[in-house]
Amino acid sequence: MRLLALITYFALATPLLVAADEAKPSAPLPEGYKLLYSQLFDEADALFGYQFSDANAWKLSDKGVGDKGGALELHKQSNYKTKVRSPFNIALLGDRTFGDFVLEADALQTGKEYGHRDMCFFFGFTDVTKYYYVHIATKGDANAHNVFIVNDAPRKNFAKETTKGADWGLEKWNHIRLERDTKAGTIKVFFNDMTKPIMIAEDKTFLEGYIGFGSFDDTGKVDNVRIWGPESKEKKGKIFPEAAAK
Repeated sequence: MRLLALITYFALATPLLVAADEAKPSAPLPEGYKLLYSQLFDEADALFGYQFSDANAWKLSDKGVGDKGGALELHKQSNYKTKVRSPFNIALLGDRTFGDFVLEADALQTGKEYGHRDMCFFFGFTDVTKYYYVHIATKGDANAHNVFIVNDAPRKNFAKETTKGADWGLEKWNHIRLERDTKAGTIKVFFNDMTKPIMIAEDKTFLEGYIGFGSFDDTGKVDNVRIWGPESKEKKGKIFPEAAAK
């Protein structure tokens, strides 16, 4: 009976331990940070709160990391026209905003290999023409593999440090970490190696906004999204007034 009780205990406890491990960051967090949002995209309601530049370009995929669970998938190009030169394919967690935060997610690029092959991570998003985004691409140049600001004008890069590019690989999940400190104005981006950022930037134009995912003009998947920070703020309203709806 005692053995049976122990087996039953560990069988019930294991999922809790796994869930707790999944919520752990891959590197230390600033003091006072707590888990504000976590999404594995395994449930039918996983997209609750999200807003899209074109909802028809996005879906819940049935294959996440390790071909298990689900993922948020950008499966085609969005039918969306930007007011200034900036990314077309955007999915925002549209029911809350963040100031200081640490974002971690797994990302799979599903497009063909070429220099600007990318996925984007949005933050400080206050309006369709006012936000930041990180563009992680195969090869860097003035318009790729950098941190960008869109401020009522075509996107402009402003990273102080960056690498030559990132190897997305084929059918390969990569781990992304994005750190935002509004007081210092710093932005740090990590790609698989959590000890050395691939990009460092500094700006204080937008101190709070929505967080999201997407691509300039490619396709890909996002899974295991977690956001830590001091706080988030509940928001209501439509972000993309001319967005196509499902």
